[in-house]
Amino acid sequence: MRPREIVTDTAGYTDVIFGLFRLLGYQYSPRLADAGGATFWRINPTDHGPLNRLARHQVNTSLIEAHYDDLLRVAGSLLQRHTTASQLVRALRSHTRHLASLARALQHVGRAAKTIHLLDYCNDQPFRRRILTQLNRGESRHALARDVCHGHRGELRQRYRQGQEEQLGALGLIVNAIVLYNTIYTQRALDHLAATGMWTPSRPHARQNRPRISAERFEKK
Repeated sequence: MRPREIVTDTAGYTDVIFGLFRLLGYQYSPRLADAGGATFWRINPTDHGPLNRLARHQVNTSLIEAHYDDLLRVAGSLLQRHTTASQLVRALRSHTRHLASLARALQHVGRAAKTIHLLDYCNDQPFRRRILTQLNRGESRHALARDVCHGHRGELRQRYRQGQEEQLGALGLIVNAIVLYNTIYTQRALDHLAATGMWTPSRPHARQNRPRISAERFEKK
């Protein structure tokens, strides 16, 4: 599965993260609680009318051009899994001259992508609603994980990192199995309702097209 859009909460975004997702070809859509105080960036000094006072900073395209080949190598290393995002971010924090310059170039790539996202976020209400919907789904997944992880009061009792990762991996496997079952069951239930005329896919939000689907209720019969 190749996701098209990645949604996170406010604390999950930085200019570098925006730049990495841009290079990898993903749409990065964080919820921005501080959108009113965010910094907008422009590519060139073109007159943007009312937005001139808002976008007072300019992206350093010369720096991006100078490191363009290195930026492509970074994206290739991540896609080929020669390194991980966490390892890369740690390396970019290095004080060596080349890596520090590369990190700044990646920041400027991210600033351009972030500005586009900010404009869409401020101007498109359905876009903001879609981000909130995706975040709520993520919270629902976390709530399910808390319900499943009830042994030892839901605490990680392993003393070492490997043991903790194994416990979390087992939890993720069980939660993913539950999500997969619910997804398959819900789709089969909707297909059945559509075949019997009880639900119309072309009007999924109509009041008469909101049947209550419960796997437990139907399987007890």
